[in-house]
Amino acid sequence: MRILISNDDGYSAPGLQALVDALQGLGELTVIAPEANHSGASNSLTLSRPLTVRTVSNGFLCVNGTPSDCVHIALTGLLDQMPDLVVSGINNGANMGDDTLYSGTVAAAMEGYLFGVPAIAFSLVEKGWSNLDAAAAVARQIVERQVARPLTAPSLLSVNIPNLPLHEIKPPRVTRLGRRHPSSPVIRSSNPQGEVIYWIGPSGAAADAAPGTDFHALSEGAVSVTPLQTDLTHHGQLPRLHDWLA
Repeated sequence: MRILISNDDGYSAPGLQALVDALQGLGELTVIAPEANHSGASNSLTLSRPLTVRTVSNGFLCVNGTPSDCVHIALTGLLDQMPDLVVSGINNGANMGDDTLYSGTVAAAMEGYLFGVPAIAFSLVEKGWSNLDAAAAVARQIVERQVARPLTAPSLLSVNIPNLPLHEIKPPRVTRLGRRHPSSPVIRSSNPQGEVIYWIGPSGAAADAAPGTDFHALSEGAVSVTPLQTDLTHHGQLPRLHDWLA
């Protein structure tokens, strides 16, 4: 079993090390992660400059690019063989609902999925790394399930784990994405030169946290497992659009 591991918080993030430690013994592990934090990078690829890959002090491979860059480089030239699984995380914060569109953690896993490799993204819902050991144990359990009973088609799973002790975490639930309210307004400030600068505001609260959503599962202390796809086509609007263009 060849497992490629990446993240978006950077090669030195505690969540990455915890994930690598948790997956020891499940196969041949290769770790390639961004040089710096790329939270919110989504599926961006760096096309305006060359990228470098170096081995850092903890033995991981490090790329001066995005999470998608890391996995793309690994799958298209760095590795001698394609991995059997791509795993991303453990992210420092939730990737639920609309978050998945922006998430570098999900993007790293999605890059594997786009190449036909099963992929799983793991996120710890509240920032700060509390109960990271429990999240790592959950991640191992889910990867063990994939090793023992591989999903038959290429799959992309987003797994969100509550910040709770392991004995308080409820079993995984299959969920759909919820929705968030729009983000808070930007935070306006100024730099030392007096120029106006803007910080992106915090994410909005849950707008759709109904039973069956990732938000609902987490609110009840359960692990949320959401299958994702990359087809953004709004199939329900196709007939209406045909009429509109006629």
